[in-house]
Amino acid sequence: MSKKLSEMTLEELWQLFPIDLTEHNDQWEIWYQEEYQRLCALFSNRKVRISHIGSTAIENIWAKPIIDILVEIPLEYDMSRVKNLIERNGYICMAESAQSISLNKGYTENGFAQKVFHLHLRYWGNNDEVYFRDYMNRNPSRAKEYEKLKLSLWK
Repeated sequence: MSKKLSEMTLEELWQLFPIDLTEHNDQWEIWYQEEYQRLCALFSNRKVRISHIGSTAIENIWAKPIIDILVEIPLEYDMSRVKNLIERNGYICMAESAQSISLNKGYTENGFAQKVFHLHLRYWGNNDEVYFRDYMNRNPSRAKEYEKLKLSLWK
């Protein structure tokens, strides 16, 4: 019987979930769209903005095969209530502050699932990653410089 993730040491978790970079995969956008549809259904009567962020949202660069999703909510929403809703739908809370909550999906006692997601829950306007993604996609030479830096730091 394997240990629960919550019972593993940090060293065991690093072995089970190593940082790995892979060539750009067109499936990442499909995986995002599938999860986007699930999240839209989850938030069907709420005002939220959902964005694909992170390196998998930047065209043609190597990235960790983890889909980063930003969910922005209005300031009047109770972030902990939204977090609870997300947790009831397969995500695990990894970190929490007054302005931001990070949740993950796709981590198992046997390693990564085929599809892994990091969901960043924030209030509207806390979205610098969207600007970064858009800048990189408009400037492919800068994206390649960013990729080169990531690859040099990888190991």
